[in-house]
Amino acid sequence: RTLKREIQSCPILIIWTDCDREGENIGYEIIDICKAVRPQTKIYRAKFSEITTQSAVRALANLQQPNNDINMAVNVRQILDLRIGAAFTRFQTLRLQRLYSTELKEKVISYGSCQFPTLGFVVERYQQRENFIKELFWKIVVEHKTDSEKICDFVWERGRLFEHHACLMLYDMIMEEPLAKVIDVKGKNKSKWRPVALDTVVKELEKLASRKLRLSGKKTMEIAEKLYTKGMISYPRTETNKFPKEINLVPLVQNQTVDPNWGAFAQRVLNDGPNPRNGKQTDQAHPPIHPTRYPDQQLQGDEKRVYELIVRHFLACVSKDAQGDETIVQIMINNEKFSASGLIIRERNYLDVYPYDKWSDKEIPRYDVNQTFYPSKIEMVQGETTAPQLLTEADLISLMEKHGIGTDATHAEHIDKIQERTYVAMNDERRFSPEKLGLGLCEGYDAMGHALAKPHLRAELEQQLKMVCDGRANSEDVLREQIEKYRQVFVDTSMQIQKLDDSMSKYFGNPVQQPRQQTIFGDATNRQQQLANQPRLAGPNGFQPQTRNNRNGPQNGQDNDNNDNGPRCHCGERARLCTVKKEGANKGRKFYGCEKGMTDSCGFFSWAPDNVQQTQTRQPNNRRNGQNGQQPQSRKRRRSADDSTDGGQTTTRKCSYCKQSGHTRPKCPQLRDD
Repeated sequence: RTLKREIQSCPILIIWTDCDREGENIGYEIIDICKAVRPQTKIYRAKFSEITTQSAVRALANLQQPNNDINMAVNVRQILDLRIGAAFTRFQTLRLQRLYSTELKEKVISYGSCQFPTLGFVVERYQQRENFIKELFWKIVVEHKTDSEKICDFVWERGRLFEHHACLMLYDMIMEEPLAKVIDVKGKNKSKWRPVALDTVVKELEKLASRKLRLSGKKTMEIAEKLYTKGMISYPRTETNKFPKEINLVPLVQNQTVDPNWGAFAQRVLNDGPNPRNGKQTDQAHPPIHPTRYPDQQLQGDEKRVYELIVRHFLACVSKDAQGDETIVQIMINNEKFSASGLIIRERNYLDVYPYDKWSDKEIPRYDVNQTFYPSKIEMVQGETTAPQLLTEADLISLMEKHGIGTDATHAEHIDKIQERTYVAMNDERRFSPEKLGLGLCEGYDAMGHALAKPHLRAELEQQLKMVCDGRANSEDVLREQIEKYRQVFVDTSMQIQKLDDSMSKYFGNPVQQPRQQTIFGDATNRQQQLANQPRLAGPNGFQPQTRNNRNGPQNGQDNDNNDNGPRCHCGERARLCTVKKEGANKGRKFYGCEKGMTDSCGFFSWAPDNVQQTQTRQPNNRRNGQNGQQPQSRKRRRSADDSTDGGQTTTRKCSYCKQSGHTRPKCPQLRDD
């Protein structure tokens, strides 16, 4: 209402929504509302990355046109997420609630095309750990203790061997003449690089906060959003890790010189001049995350910690790399090579403000080429390989980014959702472990041979959406292609659903109810017909097949056709052929539904094929009528000619709805017109 009222007197509309995909989509919703009231309105788009006066002035001076390609990409994603999620969520929720009502009766067993691959990463790492088989290995270690009591450990060039006998032979050779000779000493400058400019994922606000502050990705982004709306930091959802040349970094550093903790370091940066280390990523929309001003009031709690992380990262990025001197010593004992390295830090530089990185001195004795000595210790030690660790949240975000699952704006939401659905849980070490529901779902879908819990399907969609954003792909083509892919997966899943039941039974025991088997027609022709009639991703809005339990009150669908050759529902019964009565695009369209009432329905739904839609006419239903189309007499009103109430004349049946004779309620013209 506000938009409609205000636009009446405004010849120009400027869109100031967030400069990401979702913001562009919201902007077009605003445009549609305003254009409907004032079609001649001129539309402009303001591009900004921080809520400051300077940023607003720059945006007004450089107004652009809205990007409809980005808007259409978001529309495609929203449509697909809704249709795919609704179809699979309803399918697996209704089935598993019925089979395992004791534990799953109240649960929504949701499916999302980003949510399940995220779960799949957790399950895959868990399975790798569970299936891991330890292997023994052996290695040779050398230690030298000098007269000055300095100890130097030398590492075997071969690393380790998995053959005990081979390692023992080499060890015996060394021990025959254990004299070490220095064959090379190298000294070189060593740099520890400062961090690149901060983005949301790649390098790496969410991962840093998870590792260093022990905050979840969702919590981190909530705090970052608050800091952004307060004007403390730039827009926090960005894939850019390189500062554009037009950004003046000097005032941003100057703002931080008043802080008692890092103010002196900020002044050092000003004296040398800010010199950012840039990455290679840019989304062409926002700069890297950086502080925009110093807080007027002291921040508290996690807000303070996240703001400090962003400031320290920014100052480290625009300062200098740490510098040191590294020494590498190589020795040989009876033709086997070993090496040791030492480090002396000369200039800490960015390390003075960035406590999240560690780089420490490691002193070693002085050695000269051709020097010989007898090691103080030579040992052959045994070890064993260790299983991979369960995933941390930072690890999981890295995998999602690597495989193109979600965006910088949605990673935290997907991780939070699989915890909310009890698919996974975080242990005391802040690592993810799958729950039995998550294991059962992933193993069941994997057994079907589908990639529902793998990243490939979603990653392909994300690539296509990027192409739509860039104008290199048509949104309708992408939508049509993706719907067809997931439709086929849905059909295949419904036909192999027993594999999901078997997988769930491993963790939840035998089902409370036996699963309803889906009958597969025997010959190839009928099998193809059944495949064509499988449930689609979405049915008519609010359809309700007419059944034994609701025949007298059909709302959206009316049972009106026989089904001698149609498909069977999940119960194994012939599905009932119905017609959509609800007003809308699908009114009059035929579909198949379960024969049983809504309480006992298996949820089967399938549009009738085109030949049925076009050629099948309204026929009496043989289940309700006699074989010759004759209306059977009701048990309560079955009478002979002699059983009359008025001089031997038979009583004419009347419709219970309109009270007229000549028809019964199921065939009442008034009901049909309604």
